[in-house]
Amino acid sequence: MTPAKRQNFERLLNPRHIAFIGGSDAAIAIGEARRAGFAGKMWVVNPKREAMCGLPCVANLSDLPEAPDAVFLAIPAPAVPQAISDLNHLGAGGIVCYTAGFSEAHQAGRKLEEELKSALGDMVLVGPNCYGLVNYVGRSALWPFAHGGSCPGYGAAIITQSGMFSSDITMSQRSLPLAYMASAGNQADLGLTEFVDLMCERPEVRAIGLHIEGLSDIPAFERAALKALHVGTPIVALKTGSSVIGERLTVSHTGSLSGSNELYQALFDRVGVISVTNPAQFLETLKFLCIAGAPAGPDVMGFTCSGGGATMLADHGEVIGLNYPDPDGTTRQVLETLLPPIATVSNPLDYTTPIWGQADKTELVFAESFKHIPAQTALLVQDYPAKGLDESEQLYLNDGMAFARAAQQAGLPAAICATIPENMGAHIREALIAQGVAPMQGIHETLNAIRDAAWWAQSQRRILTCPPQPLLTAHSATCVAMISEAEAKEQLFMAGIPVPSGRVAKGEDVFEAAQEIGYPVALKMMSPALAHKTEAGAVALNIPDEATLRAEVSHMKTRVAGYAEQALSDVFLVEAMGAPPLAELVVGLRHDPQFGLAMTLGSGGILVELVGDTRSLLLPASEEELRIALQSLRVSTFLEGFRGKSRVNIEALIRALSALAEYAMQNAGDIAEIEINPLFVYDDSVLAVDCLMHLNRD
Repeated sequence: MTPAKRQNFERLLNPRHIAFIGGSDAAIAIGEARRAGFAGKMWVVNPKREAMCGLPCVANLSDLPEAPDAVFLAIPAPAVPQAISDLNHLGAGGIVCYTAGFSEAHQAGRKLEEELKSALGDMVLVGPNCYGLVNYVGRSALWPFAHGGSCPGYGAAIITQSGMFSSDITMSQRSLPLAYMASAGNQADLGLTEFVDLMCERPEVRAIGLHIEGLSDIPAFERAALKALHVGTPIVALKTGSSVIGERLTVSHTGSLSGSNELYQALFDRVGVISVTNPAQFLETLKFLCIAGAPAGPDVMGFTCSGGGATMLADHGEVIGLNYPDPDGTTRQVLETLLPPIATVSNPLDYTTPIWGQADKTELVFAESFKHIPAQTALLVQDYPAKGLDESEQLYLNDGMAFARAAQQAGLPAAICATIPENMGAHIREALIAQGVAPMQGIHETLNAIRDAAWWAQSQRRILTCPPQPLLTAHSATCVAMISEAEAKEQLFMAGIPVPSGRVAKGEDVFEAAQEIGYPVALKMMSPALAHKTEAGAVALNIPDEATLRAEVSHMKTRVAGYAEQALSDVFLVEAMGAPPLAELVVGLRHDPQFGLAMTLGSGGILVELVGDTRSLLLPASEEELRIALQSLRVSTFLEGFRGKSRVNIEALIRALSALAEYAMQNAGDIAEIEINPLFVYDDSVLAVDCLMHLNRD
């Protein structure tokens, strides 16, 4: 983005004056600017009205007293490009184009959108087909519907691709501090990537929330997200929608296992973006980050005044990988002197009702726990009474404020969590925010937020220590063709991946080849129509002698003919049998037209799709990324040595995977897809037992 456009973005975000262009929709936007507390000048352009919302109207843009910093544009789509051109000549700063009927609608709309973009010059534009922009910090709004939300001087910058979802967020009853809200619409100029780049350095923005339906430029988003990571601004992404895998990839297992959503997750993992799956988790995670901040790790000190609450914390925390450090002997002795006799010293700790609401006693328990137990987050569970049943509310608050003071003194990120999300009123939430404590709603949402915030902090340290190399440029091919397994294995061998010794033969040469290789052997029919040979009965293993081999050749032809007559062939690959492995992996590499080269790792063999134990990475990937991916798989149990079996040399496995990735990157223009299934893994080596490969043919 040019310096001139950055300057105009600042004018749009913090305008001295706003011009509203249009009719009834512009009138609503005037009301929303006033609701936001905008104190600057407001002008109205409407040739058919004398006044609007108590403001005089001018008939033409040329009648404005000066070039407006910000414009809310709500006029018919065909008139928009000319209006933007006129605003550009005036020297306006930025525009929110509420008008729909552009690229989202029809071919004529796409042409209008191109004209709109050509007319912008150095101005910036949000939209078209969007709700607009709310600045909670600077108290301005270019927004066409009633909006809520509050700001204590800092908060989240939220950018959505859905106007209604952005409006819903402003209405939420969760007290998420908001700094900015943007509905990006068609993203003709400012999109999610540009907003991340522009917002992440602002000190009032403590986290960025993205609602993503899709990204148009993956490498540009990677650069913006890494910038946010570098300056310490966490990003939380709610990715919605799914994409159909390209028809040419449906032939492979890994193609179906590494679709668009999996590649988005790979992108998020690569650049330290927290990924959530539902709106409530989106808001709660942002709230925790904005108010409490990101803890250094997953160790939690939890408190309840209920045994049931302590169990709930422990149960879900264990499932998602949070830790509750045990109090040591000295700590137990200290806490036993402060707790009632019915209390059991533990973490999570139920401090029990005899001292409930007595801040002089509970604060000591909190403080001593933080002093002696090596936690990285402080958490208290409290469900506050509903209105009309609030005689005991002050007792809850006594403990809540005591907890806040102790956590602040210990320098710990702190949250108070309601078991049931609605069991914490707005006045309680605001009181906790004022103390720097995140008022969290829902136990699972809270613990998930703590886990993800800790993951972000750890990812930031790891990624900034060894930043990823830039993603390769994606490209498309006009034609993709499958090569034979024998040819594919020749390619793998050149890439440094061991393959079984074997020969391609036909007729009587099949038996001569088997004799040279040595029994037992594997027999595979070679045919362009046999992408997955097992399903067609085109594979036979552990053939012990020539007589069995002759019978198997005949049986295989019968099976394949019954599967698909056009797949039948008299050409076979004869291979030596590999020794039984310690583990089997599936390894896939494919070129995605949006993300470029991606690698998928998973549990291999015949259960690959049934088990679905996979992890995808975008290339280039570091050895550390490969290590993390392998450790995340359930098959890692076998890699580490299972039931007395040898332990796999993980470094040797990573080197082999790195060599395969390097080969794919060096041949990125040719590689459409590689699938190795299974890749036999031994204690110090690997063997590619089966391989499917597609190459680009222009």
